[in-house]
Amino acid sequence: MLNLITDPNLQWILLGSMLLGISTGVVGTFAYLRKQSLIGDTLAHAALPGICIAFMLTEVKSVGLFMIGAIVAGMIATVGISWITRYSRIKQDAAMGIVLSVFFGLGIVLLTQIQHSSYGNQSGLDKFLFGQAASMTAKDVYTMTSVAVVLIVVCALLFKEFKLISFDPGYARGLGFSVATLEQLLLWLVTIAVVVGIQAVGVVLVAALLITPAVSARYWTDRLGVMTVLSGLFGALSGAIGTWVSAGTAQLPTGPLSVLTATAVFVASVLFGPQRGVIAKLVRRRTAKRDWAAENAKQTGTGVGASAKERGVSA
Repeated sequence: MLNLITDPNLQWILLGSMLLGISTGVVGTFAYLRKQSLIGDTLAHAALPGICIAFMLTEVKSVGLFMIGAIVAGMIATVGISWITRYSRIKQDAAMGIVLSVFFGLGIVLLTQIQHSSYGNQSGLDKFLFGQAASMTAKDVYTMTSVAVVLIVVCALLFKEFKLISFDPGYARGLGFSVATLEQLLLWLVTIAVVVGIQAVGVVLVAALLITPAVSARYWTDRLGVMTVLSGLFGALSGAIGTWVSAGTAQLPTGPLSVLTATAVFVASVLFGPQRGVIAKLVRRRTAKRDWAAENAKQTGTGVGASAKERGVSA
């Protein structure tokens, strides 16, 4: 594990994992508050056909081209979800399930076709299903840095608007904000965050890094600004610990370890959260019972003393 200090490759992986955790944690806060926890899973699976089509058109293994194809496919998926929800009676969760199934089925068909082609064995597209953080290079980290900065800046500039549509879209519409545009923009930000994380964590697990840090942060505060910062910090911590453990243990992948770390942070938050945690609730319940028993005993003692005094006066 001490190689993290001296090995440049491990340092790039560490930085990339932390940037991924920060960006997905910040954007995932709004997805969680808007009850769109499934959206990350949907967009991750929807990105697969975009990656496959980008490779089939270029026959070049380029992470940049794969990201472009994934982002385009993800944006088409978000438009499809919005269209199904707006022009039919199908609820949003059902619409996301439909889009996830269709896009992922198409992606598996295209991936199978590529693997049976003459150049398929060189594509390495199977790594996108489960992720391979060890393959990240300095160029990939630069891309992640740029994306993370853009996501954080946009969320900071539109923090008030995203807060309004997360808690009360009707009030935001009454103030004159274009709720549909803001919702679509937020979905695109989620799409970009998910696509960036696919290389490290994979299609299957990237949704965990989007939602788990946000849920963990919710147990520690009731303020949205603090929750957003904590979510980013929890995501960065998960990426750092996952990389650190993976570097010291042979044959253990970084992405799944980061997800397991995020889950451990969630369990700790559930137990030790100052307001919503299980231990805090037990302490408050015990304190309330003790106060009630003391108050009841006090009232009982007061009543007995008053009765004795009344009997003395009568005598």
